[in-house]
Amino acid sequence: MEGENGVKLHGMWASTYSKRVELALRLKGVPYEYIEEDLSNKSQQLLEYNPVHKKVPVLVHNGKPIVESYVILEYIDERAKVRFWASYIQQQATKSQPQNFIKTKSNGQEDVSI
Repeated sequence: MEGENGVKLHGMWASTYSKRVELALRLKGVPYEYIEEDLSNKSQQLLEYNPVHKKVPVLVHNGKPIVESYVILEYIDERAKVRFWASYIQQQATKSQPQNFIKTKSNGQEDVSI
């Protein structure tokens, strides 16, 4: 994911906190760009996105940072629930749409009501 759009994860290979966020993103099927951080030489982006604690993980979604692994996990889970229900409602609407709007008259002609 390039630019401000999409999901980026600033992490470190040995951080269990980063790994738990990576796992959640994979389980939920969220595509993301992983950015490995050197904690002995922190990137300007990491310092900008997490100026208080200056640590990983930091999830950046559409240019907005989310810090602390538990907060990130809650955010990922909530977004997954929203996607699930949006998909479910769309599927239900698509299934019922032809039945609700197209009725066949006794003379064989279709009547479309909007």
